[in-house]
Amino acid sequence: MKTPINKILYVAFLILGIYQAFINKEFAQAAASFGIGLVFDPFNPNQKWNERPIWQKAVLILHLAIAATLLGFGIGFNDK
Repeated sequence: MKTPINKILYVAFLILGIYQAFINKEFAQAAASFGIGLVFDPFNPNQKWNERPIWQKAVLILHLAIAATLLGFGIGFNDK
């Protein structure tokens, strides 16, 4: 499944998540979009985690951290 469509969908879900977070202030929806974006690995999905370069690991871990932070904001700001 190493196709350019993965990169396109990855970037599309990132853009959607950024739009939902900063324009609509829907942090839970943004967290979901960021999480779905992780499914579309922009790098070689057939490559094992241990064989990936450190910068690729850092990008994916940062992406996961942003999704978790947005989920926290979504839960915290909607707690009434």
